[in-house]
Amino acid sequence: MPTNKNSAVDRSQPVKLTEDAIKSLQPEAGRYEVRDSVLPGLRLRVSPTGSKTFCLFYRNRESRLVRYTVGRYGKVTLKRARELAQEAMGEAAGKSDPQAKKRQARRVAAMPTLAQFVDGDYGDWVKAHRKDGAATVARLKACFEDDMGNMKLDAITAWQADKWQSKRRKAGKAPSTINRDMTALKATLSKAVEWGVLEVHPLAKIKQMKVDKHARTRYLKPAEEQAIREALDIREARLKKERASANTWRKQRGYTLFPDLQGFADHMKPMVLLSINTGLRRGELFQLQWSDIDLKGNMLTVRGATAKAAITRHIPLNQEAAEVLEAWKGRDNNPLVFPGRNGEPFDNVKKAWHALLEAAKVKDFRWHDLRHTFASKLIMAGVDLNTVRELLGHADIKMTLRYAHLAPEHKAEAVARLMSVSP
Repeated sequence: MPTNKNSAVDRSQPVKLTEDAIKSLQPEAGRYEVRDSVLPGLRLRVSPTGSKTFCLFYRNRESRLVRYTVGRYGKVTLKRARELAQEAMGEAAGKSDPQAKKRQARRVAAMPTLAQFVDGDYGDWVKAHRKDGAATVARLKACFEDDMGNMKLDAITAWQADKWQSKRRKAGKAPSTINRDMTALKATLSKAVEWGVLEVHPLAKIKQMKVDKHARTRYLKPAEEQAIREALDIREARLKKERASANTWRKQRGYTLFPDLQGFADHMKPMVLLSINTGLRRGELFQLQWSDIDLKGNMLTVRGATAKAAITRHIPLNQEAAEVLEAWKGRDNNPLVFPGRNGEPFDNVKKAWHALLEAAKVKDFRWHDLRHTFASKLIMAGVDLNTVRELLGHADIKMTLRYAHLAPEHKAEAVARLMSVSP
């Protein structure tokens, strides 16, 4: 090793490092090291930028020469560097690899909490690659932030997941809801494994709670459907009357008038009627574009990009659905059939929907149950299950079988006919 002409330190042999000797070392075009004679294996590495770092060289349990970074001079004194190096050598002599220990410590320090992972890398990814990404992030935060949000990903265990499930069940949450929430969490951790953040999936063996797949059979009875239709008509009349009254007031004061409400007053009535007549999922309805509709051929197309099963399907438009769309078209230049207030797709219509149900006095009914209503009416009309499956966009007939249970009165009528058959 050549002698550094710019310092009093001879680098050809190990030397006793001192504070003065270290300060005298000057950077060169290439990186170089000075060996300490006081503690064999300890070296000071000088980089071309002038930074000086203490390193320790030792043999690990496989007798391989390992370089262990002790610390940067300035943050670590010479005295402390020798102490840390001796501790590391002691661990190595006891067959403990300090370098591996240090790597593990770095991994632990870098391991994100669940909240950090959801707010950071995973949240960004799922929003970019999943059409329901924003809803997924919201679900994860709402369901797990309080119980597991501050936990490191590698600290989450199956025991904690079971405990969380029990807590949710005691709070009255349905098993199907708990399963959906747990699926979202497991998918999050799967991505952490895929990215190398986690070595193994901590919840891989967690099983879903048992669910009665035919438990919910809610759909609109004829009287309820009529009540909702009447409530829609009353709502339309009220909105148009309020618009006319507002324009009268503005005209008297010389203000610019609001556009007259021609056809439908707003999105609510056409959305509900189209859902009843097509069985569209709410997300499919929100993403529906005019380019998906052929009014001449009376056909509506659900694109695979917006469908839950990612499979394009075609739904014939009956007379009411076609008339609704015909009356609704041409309101603006937005490609969406039902654009939100800012021109983007709706994310919910809860306020107007709940007000409508209250006005119609219809209880325990979700927007998704309009899809159940569509399916049950088809079944009661004698449509075969496979055709219903195709119209609903189910990938498997097993998913459609639940709708066979949506018409108990219709089945009861069929069984009652046995009484007319003579023994």
